[in-house]
Amino acid sequence: MIAKMQTGIAAVCLMLMSATALAQGAYPNRPVRLLVPYPPGGSTTTVTHLVGQKLGVNLGQQVLIDNRPGGNTVIGTQALVRSPADGYTILLITSSHVINPLVMHDLPYDSIKDFAAIGTLVNTYYTLTVHPSVPANTLREFIALAKAKPGTLNYGSVGSGGIIHLAAELFNSVAGVKTQQVPYKGTGPSVTDLVGGRIQFIINNTLNLAPMVKAGKIRALAVSGNNRSSALPDVPTFAEAGLPAYNAGNWFGILAPAATPRDLVVRLSAELTKVMLMPEVKEQLNNEGLDPFISTPEQFAALMKSEMAKFAKLVESANIKLEN
Repeated sequence: MIAKMQTGIAAVCLMLMSATALAQGAYPNRPVRLLVPYPPGGSTTTVTHLVGQKLGVNLGQQVLIDNRPGGNTVIGTQALVRSPADGYTILLITSSHVINPLVMHDLPYDSIKDFAAIGTLVNTYYTLTVHPSVPANTLREFIALAKAKPGTLNYGSVGSGGIIHLAAELFNSVAGVKTQQVPYKGTGPSVTDLVGGRIQFIINNTLNLAPMVKAGKIRALAVSGNNRSSALPDVPTFAEAGLPAYNAGNWFGILAPAATPRDLVVRLSAELTKVMLMPEVKEQLNNEGLDPFISTPEQFAALMKSEMAKFAKLVESANIKLEN
């Protein structure tokens, strides 16, 4: 009798294991949610809607975009940490993800250990622009001016401790100059004050600044990246302009909860790579001034660690105070 019961139990266990395997093999069998810790609008919306739609086609399930702004991306990121690690909830991040633990107290998660890296999506690049009244027509002239008048040139950032702030402080460090931050609540107000001459320069996303450059309201001196921007083809790269050690920008990537099964991470990474290799995706991203940036989970995990180390040195050297 006992033997028969054991045989029956074993059979049931086998059936349950088979059912579990089938369920895993059928992934995904419902929509996948893509959390975005930013409000709708701008490059994050462009990227998530394009990539999300194509990824959904590849997976055979809809990818639902779920904007969760607030707390300098903390609210949306924490929502991922609290989600089941089943491959049905993923998160868009930018470089800010590895900067936050350096400039904010008491994050409710570990920016590295609590996440599984899936892959990167795009790189965005920055342009240094000045008000027309600034007596510098080249990057070399601007650096010479800043050295001649230390602490008198003001730049606009999008809040202290953010990627825009650190991009400007990196410029200070590499160029050997001292300029002053004026923090704003967004790119729009900072550009408005640059056009109005209330600040002297900005380092920000090329696409945010290109319209004002083309209208002659501000002057572009250099763009980051290895190649000139299609949005501003006449503007030299920092390397061409005489500062090869400077290269700032912002990357986007996708994370899952740390406990997500390895096979699901690999599957999502592979499908994401297929999307980023599509000619139509590359064309649409290039039209928006974005460069596809493909990496494996291992490469992305290594990138996050190396970027955090790089920014940690910058935060310390620039004496950027931690914020709540």
